[in-house]
Amino acid sequence: MNYQVKAVRGREMVFLNISAMHEQDALTQAQSRGYTPISATAQNVSKQRNQKFPLILFSQELLALLEAGLNLVEAIETLAVKDDRNDGKSILDNLLQSLYQGHSFSASLEQQPQAFPMLFVATVKASEKTGDLPQALSRYVAYELQIGQLKKKIISASIYPILLMSVGGLVILFLLGFVVPKFSRIYEGTGGELPFLSQVLLAWGVFLESHGTVMLMVSIALLMGIFVGLSQPAARKWLAQQLWKIPALGDRLRIYQLARFYRTLGMLLKGGTPILLALQSVSGLLDSALQNSMKRASAAINEGLPISEALDNTGLTTPVALRMLAVGERGGNIGDMMERIASFYDDELSRWIDWFTRLFEPILMLMIGLVIGVVVLLLYMPIFELAGNIQ
Repeated sequence: MNYQVKAVRGREMVFLNISAMHEQDALTQAQSRGYTPISATAQNVSKQRNQKFPLILFSQELLALLEAGLNLVEAIETLAVKDDRNDGKSILDNLLQSLYQGHSFSASLEQQPQAFPMLFVATVKASEKTGDLPQALSRYVAYELQIGQLKKKIISASIYPILLMSVGGLVILFLLGFVVPKFSRIYEGTGGELPFLSQVLLAWGVFLESHGTVMLMVSIALLMGIFVGLSQPAARKWLAQQLWKIPALGDRLRIYQLARFYRTLGMLLKGGTPILLALQSVSGLLDSALQNSMKRASAAINEGLPISEALDNTGLTTPVALRMLAVGERGGNIGDMMERIASFYDDELSRWIDWFTRLFEPILMLMIGLVIGVVVLLLYMPIFELAGNIQ
């Protein structure tokens, strides 16, 4: 945990950011640096998490320095000198201070959970037993890049529909808020009876023109309320539960969760992490419903049940995954097999995203076109009827 220590040296009062196991340890570290400590205050972890420490870049640079022949302390010292960002440099300085005190690399990482997640710590801890830290870092970087590829694919597939809905919505608002009121003034002087649907549309346009400012403010307030609500864990959990209830989407969300689960678990097992510790490390990657299943699977494995059978009994497999797990258990390469299962799931999700995008985009364009066409048709329908009567 990080502490802010208030201390003095000579006539100067300073505030030190120190990573320590507890408050007394922070005070002792400040004293060892030549300061006279006054007090130590634990920093808010939620604020620390906003620092966005570049873990992937750190792992890649550390891997490159280790492969170049530097030892761990020398490599981190080099990164600390190179990093001129306050947040990143503070984290690396605390990491170095912990290493200087004789703590292991994994223990030093554990002291800064705001920068180093449990998965990264577990990967490093497993490598300390085998002495292959560069290989562990390489596996972690590859894992993060593979996870990022699927995320990028999902984001890129959603950009065009969002833009299409935004532009279509703006066009419809322009028609209702500007064009429709103009037509309503024209039709008011004709004295003729308008079709019912045209009357409804024109009434809505006049209302929107008269109360546009109020409606705009209400819409902004509503959007801000939704944004604030989604920032709350309880609201996000409720929304996720509703999405899981949608048949087709819920199945794909489950596959996405299982893909991350198997890829992460496979990486840890290949690195030498015991299965029960690996399951504990990946629990945070799963939805709350699947977390309960994972806990039951962990208890079953602890009682001596095979991994494939335990995961199948708790609903954490598919028929294909179950067969591949059984093969991996017989061959003694369960970690490699889990990564293959994750790749299989990733390919399946990629195919579904491509199919959904190709189907959804033309349907969305058709719906927006129909709405705009209906609005224009209702606007000109009285003119068409007037032209027919003249003939």
